[in-house]
Amino acid sequence: MKKTLLATAIIGALGASAAAQAATVYDQDGTKLDIYGRIAMGIAGGGPEYDSQNREIDNSADFVDVFSRLGLRMSHEVTRDLTAFGRLEWRFSGDENNTDGGFNEIRQSYLGLQSDQFGTFQAGNFDSFYNQFVSLPFDVYIDRGLEFASHRKQSRGDSIGYYTPDLEGFTAFLQLKHYSERGQLEGVGTTEEGNVIAPQGGVRYAQGPVTVGLGFVEDVRRVDLNNGSNGGGNGEMLYGLIGQYEFTDQLSARLGYETREDSSSVGGGYDTVGLGGTFTTGPWAFTADYYNIERDNDDTSKAWSAGGYYKVSSAFDVFLEVADADAPSVNSSTTLGDLTDDVYWLTGARYHF
Repeated sequence: MKKTLLATAIIGALGASAAAQAATVYDQDGTKLDIYGRIAMGIAGGGPEYDSQNREIDNSADFVDVFSRLGLRMSHEVTRDLTAFGRLEWRFSGDENNTDGGFNEIRQSYLGLQSDQFGTFQAGNFDSFYNQFVSLPFDVYIDRGLEFASHRKQSRGDSIGYYTPDLEGFTAFLQLKHYSERGQLEGVGTTEEGNVIAPQGGVRYAQGPVTVGLGFVEDVRRVDLNNGSNGGGNGEMLYGLIGQYEFTDQLSARLGYETREDSSSVGGGYDTVGLGGTFTTGPWAFTADYYNIERDNDDTSKAWSAGGYYKVSSAFDVFLEVADADAPSVNSSTTLGDLTDDVYWLTGARYHF
């Protein structure tokens, strides 16, 4: 297909009101291109009333974009066992007239090779493998609610990764993220650490109703000179053991433990235990999770989250989520106001294509 015809096909898919989930705009001679995305908007409110310095925060309700995005999936069959692939995904603000530009983030952009016999290798900007293979059972919320390491943990840019094919239920993975100071003048804009590589890896077992992931992340505290981010690390190792059991097609439960060592220089150690579950019936889905977070040199936190989701059609759903990242302990003196003071809530709708 000529490039002009391919561009026309993409534009046509973007404007098709009947498009649902991913739309294949080209599939010929082993080459395939899918376009996908969602427009999501809602109303959010609540959350902490004060910051760490006891300054009051405006947490009134507001109309918000809920992670709208547009993406492309590309693949080419090199041989019967080897496929080259690429993915590109943008995020945009769908709730307002953004005159500065249509897209505000390149959320994912990576390429790789996949073999049923030898596994998958990829490089670029992608979700943390630790999240994909270990903490994923708890990553069920659209916005807040996940207290284990998320998809950005020591990932998203300048990363390479490999995971094995399914070996009788087992999949091993390894990922390396590079923080670079290439091009910086010595002593000007550089850090004490210099060039740093942050590894993460582990193994997941998924067979029948059981899924268990065991992994580690070297949670480096290294400022990325391009975006000022250090991934929330403290320079110590993070370990996680997280599993899920599906009792039926409708009911599943999950249990996890995650720990990060305390750093003598910046602290930041914690032990987190999480327990939760998901129940589905017809077009409805419900989730609930509870965490106990013990932080070194700080108070223990209780966190909880819950969500309800209704699928109007295969392409359209509505939702309501509530979460409290630092819930008060319940005793005889606790009031309803104490329990709801810092609760964050989000409700809205999404259209998928």
